[in-house]
Amino acid sequence: MPKLKIGIIDLIHKGPTNSLYAKIMHANLASIMPQVVATWCEQEGHEVKFAVYTGLENISKELPKDIDLVFICSFTEAALMAYSLSNLYRSQGVVTVLGGPHARCYPEDSAKYFDYVLGFTDKDLISEVLRECSPHKPLGVQLSGTKQPEGLPGVAERWKFIEPTLKKSPLLKIVPMIGSMGCPYTCSFCIDSTVPYQPLDFDIIKEDLKFLLTKYKRPWVAWHDPNFGIRFNDYMEAMESIAKPGSVWSIVESSLSILSESNLKRFKHNGIIAVLPGIESWYEMGNKSKAMHIQGEEKMKQISEHVNMITQYIPYIQTNFVLGLDGDEGKEPFELTKRFVDLSPGAFPGYSLLTAFGEAAPLNLSYQQENRVLPFPHSFLNNFLAMNLKPKNYEWIEFYENVVDLAAYTFSWRSIGRRFRADPHPIGKLMNLMRAVSAEGFGRLGYFRKVLKNLKQDKAFRAYFEGETTILPEFYINMIRKDLGPMLEWLPEGAMYHDQNAYLKKQEASQPLKQSIAS
Repeated sequence: MPKLKIGIIDLIHKGPTNSLYAKIMHANLASIMPQVVATWCEQEGHEVKFAVYTGLENISKELPKDIDLVFICSFTEAALMAYSLSNLYRSQGVVTVLGGPHARCYPEDSAKYFDYVLGFTDKDLISEVLRECSPHKPLGVQLSGTKQPEGLPGVAERWKFIEPTLKKSPLLKIVPMIGSMGCPYTCSFCIDSTVPYQPLDFDIIKEDLKFLLTKYKRPWVAWHDPNFGIRFNDYMEAMESIAKPGSVWSIVESSLSILSESNLKRFKHNGIIAVLPGIESWYEMGNKSKAMHIQGEEKMKQISEHVNMITQYIPYIQTNFVLGLDGDEGKEPFELTKRFVDLSPGAFPGYSLLTAFGEAAPLNLSYQQENRVLPFPHSFLNNFLAMNLKPKNYEWIEFYENVVDLAAYTFSWRSIGRRFRADPHPIGKLMNLMRAVSAEGFGRLGYFRKVLKNLKQDKAFRAYFEGETTILPEFYINMIRKDLGPMLEWLPEGAMYHDQNAYLKKQEASQPLKQSIAS
């Protein structure tokens, strides 16, 4: 195999930004798989140029140049930027490859704009792409393993790609690590619901933690596990084996069912300083919160007590909610969340609007069968810029009135002050305040108010939400233009639009083939 010049681009953000949150945090949101692919490519003997785009850089200067092949990792929110970059590189004769969440969620759409689209990716799959390294038009080749890779290069092997990214962060420098893939829970709205739980090598985890202690006096680690702590004792023993307790500070996403008081004591002992459990709804998804058989006010009070107990051991907690689930109806779900904000002031509430990401989850197929999915461009599919699913029990204006009311209550100065006082940790206080007054708090509230105003005053805008027209409102077109900035000229024709029912059509097309094989 000839030696290739390979570019790797990790798209953390979809376009230029100057927000305070971006300046402090975006470099800490780097993905693991671009670093892994870069490591694998070097192990194959190729030259690698690695770039991370946080939205703060001049992207034209950040792009790898003079290359034969480029891997781009993108969430759906940044898909139009990824499509534009692919178009630019293809015009220069570069072979382009898309990986990451968007490639898994929208493989058919992605294949229009890339030579290769990758699902589950292991080293053998990367080697196959490198051996062939050929353009594919009009449609790219879709490749995927049958499962997630059984092992990944650890932090020490990836360090040459991690360190330059962390240097972009002025304050916190958080190293990405992962100890498991998949999830034992089967929440039908989640991309990991059909991925079997699979722990990685705990010996590598121990070596990586030891390695980090040679780089920082007290390293910060963000664990990218879909549900951290399933193999609880193995994780804790790995941490306890490396140095004195708490010598590494960790941020984890873990279900409430794991966060028992005995486990929390051990979490605290081993430096877990932030947890992000999913509450989702007061009426659904109780299996992860130890509240499977209760709902409504009773569930809210039980979870509030649990969260308050967590704050006694963990300095920072973000509680995640999904707004607009089919089990919600009327004002009560929103009012219960406001009461939760009051009863658990130490928690930062993270609100997501129910979003169907292509073929990411089994539930999305049902939504498409019910003709409820709207064709919002990929740029707005980030859980708050657009809810691309017509709610089951709300009219649009009613829904957004409730969202605005909840956001205004959550990010009122009264609530911000109570959160600030409730968190004893200085970094927790800073993070809560920064998130509330920046794009994530005040910014989202202002955006929700604009959407509500347009729904009330603009008939064409409302018609798009109702599915009566597919003509995208100018409000959203202008946002895309701003997002892409200088890359707008490279946006491929038609890329602003996609078939929101591609998953359903793919399944329907496969049925005759399956029946033919069976007969």
